[in-house]
Parts: sequence; C-alpha cells; structure tokens
Amino acid sequence: MLLKILIIIMLLAIAGNLFSALYYLMKGDTSERTVKALTWRISLSLALFLLLMLGFYFGVVGQPNPTPI
Repeated sequence: MLLKILIIIMLLAIAGNLFSALYYLMKGDTSERTVKALTWRISLSLALFLLLMLGFYFGVVGQPNPTPI
C-alpha cells in the first residue's frame, strides 16, 4: 500500500513540474527555471519507472497470484 501511495505522489510531482515548466515558458523566462523544471520531471519519471520495475519484480505492484489460462 505504501508503494502505491508513493507512486501517486510521484505522478503528482511529475505533473506539477510539467505545469511549472509550462508556466515559466509562457511567462517568457526560458533560461534556467524551465530547464530545471523539465530536468526534475525527467529525473522523477526515470525514478518512477525504476520503482515500478522493482515493484513488479518483487510482486508488490500487479496481479499477486496470476492464474493460468
């Protein structure tokens, strides 16, 4: 359950960084703040991908007892 809550928090953080980058881009401040926000978004996305892969590997995320067809 804790991993699922962490996944939701990370998805919200990714969306927040994406919208903050959009805000800075629309504001006209394209120098450093937009790049930092997008860099954080990419880093969080990679961390979330690795977290999901570990969750699937250890059986925390996904179908716990798959039934054969």
